[in-house]
Amino acid sequence: MLEPAPLPLVVARSELIVGGQKSGKSRRAEMLAHSWLAGAGGRQAVLVATARRSDEEMDARIERHRHDRACRVPTMATIEEPLELAAAIGRHTGPEVLLVVDCLTLWLTNLLWADHGHAASAPVALADAAPASAALLEAIGAAAGPIVLVSNEIGLGVIPMGREVRAFVDALGQLNQQVAHACQRVTLMAAGLPLGLKDAA
Repeated sequence: MLEPAPLPLVVARSELIVGGQKSGKSRRAEMLAHSWLAGAGGRQAVLVATARRSDEEMDARIERHRHDRACRVPTMATIEEPLELAAAIGRHTGPEVLLVVDCLTLWLTNLLWADHGHAASAPVALADAAPASAALLEAIGAAAGPIVLVSNEIGLGVIPMGREVRAFVDALGQLNQQVAHACQRVTLMAAGLPLGLKDAA
């Protein structure tokens, strides 16, 4: 027996999708983009990718994600913006444009290590990224169309031993809280399944 086709997902004005590694976060965002595009003619979807090409493994990962996205949502455009996220949102938002930001974790990493050459001893403090974070929150509120943001939840495991790693876990947790407060909907992904944490849409 054929299973019935899944119902179209309802796209909120703004949504934060959080979860662990390989929890289904990006796939969920792509499903929302697919649903948005299928909802009416003339709509667009744009992925704002924050990954920075730093080594061969990351290059291969980026290309694999590009290929997979092209298969699942072939008409979604992709732009790469590792640092100026608020400006990218402002440039590409529109009433008929769904923006997908993937992901905030890499964006915060880029901000905190931007001037330190990715050195292992680079200081990590949320204050270093505060102006950019404030601009991001403002851009989310001012977006002319729907926006979906993807981020990792990395605070559920054991407390890291390194000072810099502990600081980064704290910084990302605080950023996730701020973005969650700014978004109408928050979804937690686990094992490919969504759990609604907030829905004010």
